[in-house]
Amino acid sequence: MLSRTADHLYWMARYIERAENMARVLDVTYNMSLVPNAAQSEAALWEPALQIAGNVDDFEASHDEYTAANVIHYLAMDQNNPSSIFSALRSARENARAVRVALSAETWENINTLWLEFGQFQAADISESGLSEFCDWVKSRSHLFRGVSFGTMLRDDAFRFVRLGTFIERADNTARLLDVKYHLLLPGEEEIGGAVDYYEWSAVLRSVSAFQAYQKIFSDTIEPWRVAELLVLRDDMPRSLHACFDEITPILEQLSGRRSSESRRIAGEMHARLHFGRMEEIFQDGLHEFLEDFVTSNNNLGMEIQRSFLNAPVI
Repeated sequence: MLSRTADHLYWMARYIERAENMARVLDVTYNMSLVPNAAQSEAALWEPALQIAGNVDDFEASHDEYTAANVIHYLAMDQNNPSSIFSALRSARENARAVRVALSAETWENINTLWLEFGQFQAADISESGLSEFCDWVKSRSHLFRGVSFGTMLRDDAFRFVRLGTFIERADNTARLLDVKYHLLLPGEEEIGGAVDYYEWSAVLRSVSAFQAYQKIFSDTIEPWRVAELLVLRDDMPRSLHACFDEITPILEQLSGRRSSESRRIAGEMHARLHFGRMEEIFQDGLHEFLEDFVTSNNNLGMEIQRSFLNAPVI
């Protein structure tokens, strides 16, 4: 496969996943804003959404204050923010258009329709009403894209690069979300189990579609350390770090073939750490430090994939 074609497919999938992840962050932040005393100020509530996206400095350069309306517009509709849902979906569609022949007809039609339907939200002020409906629409269209591509694409290298981009992006977002929210919500002993604590952690679990999974596995009150275990080490949780690398590692082995590659080595090392890791040891060394190191390693893996297979500048 031409490296340019692989590059378009890889980034198309990453941008679709990025749009869904951004919708999940906005949705969980909005739901937490509905909980009484969830935060002392509007800024304290909405700034973490920008921290997860890694856009704090850029936001502060163009906005005077952290209000719900400002943050929602910046993360959802701002055409100058490369991480906004608008920019991600536009870039996904442009990448897909460049490699239509490598996609199934149904996959291309799905992405093109997604972009055309997105126009209905641009004219509306979603910060005033309809944010939850907008976020649900983005998530459902992302699910539809994955379902259509999985159900119609030939299992060749094109399909592998689509899957690879999806899980690299998903792993990055899960780690960032857990790191920021764990730091923000970790309660004092006197607050554990309180109503606000329960609803806040429920919102975090729902943001990664893990609330029902948590109930099935633990059958107990929501505790921060168990949320961390679910999203880091559980390989049966679809959006966990472990589950993402269960997908990434064999894909890189298939793409590398018999030759060794640095991307394959990095992925194998990260996968082993998740597969054989213990949550007690992670907490002992510091969850924040673990997640920070994971995000750095995942970014390095992304850059190595770019150098090894895509032969194009890192976006």
